[in-house]
Amino acid sequence: MQPSRDIARLIEIMAALRNPVGGCPWDLEQDFSTIRHYTIEEAYEVADAIERQDFADLREELGDLLLQPIYHAQMASEAGHFDIGDVIYAITDKLIRRHPHVFGDVDAGSSAASERRWEAIKAQERAAKAARKGDTTPSILDDVPNVLPALARAEKLTKRAAKVGFDWPDFAAVKAKVDEELAEVAEAQASGDSAAVHEEIGDLLFAVANLARHAGVNAEAALRDANFKFTRRFHHVEARCREEGVDPAAAGLERLDGYWNEIRATDKG
Repeated sequence: MQPSRDIARLIEIMAALRNPVGGCPWDLEQDFSTIRHYTIEEAYEVADAIERQDFADLREELGDLLLQPIYHAQMASEAGHFDIGDVIYAITDKLIRRHPHVFGDVDAGSSAASERRWEAIKAQERAAKAARKGDTTPSILDDVPNVLPALARAEKLTKRAAKVGFDWPDFAAVKAKVDEELAEVAEAQASGDSAAVHEEIGDLLFAVANLARHAGVNAEAALRDANFKFTRRFHHVEARCREEGVDPAAAGLERLDGYWNEIRATDKG
């Protein structure tokens, strides 16, 4: 079998890997649960390649990510649930339905109008999905995935709640809530109650996610950037320790902080 630019070849390869006769033993052992973490991992690797602007890596990582729906669809087909054609039909149907201003006779209007229309259609879809499942009391929060990173999920949950008016009125009000939660963390820490500290830190992080949303900042992206900045600066600290012939563990906080302030000053200069 030869590689190809045609997605049909990828589907054929996946079917061959899962073929009980002559297939790959590892692939044959897998199920939805055992490969789901690979799906999440591949999505993160795509995001990482984009952040690094490494387009050679992005091409490869997109291929790895593309394999995941093919893999899941192959297993679903074997079990008689659906096949990749059903997956493709569902997403094309959804895109056409959610873009009546492109594929129908609705006036496009502004970007904001398109977003409002998109959200209204999604709300209708959520209600229809709940009805199919026999749920007569659907929630606006129903399809916010539990497996999202916690910070991203907090932001999405509060964004959904805000759509029905359940939200702080402005940035200042959310900042006041952050200050309140920070004080409650300090109070819980002083009490020595570890369970209370756990709960209050969770409340603080939730409030900070709201603060980011009100500032128009993606909290998950902001924290990723902060992680990257910390890593880059700490690499400078380690490099300075090597230059001075000092073991970082024995350098002491004052010296390490001095090295840190060097790179911090360069960043701000």
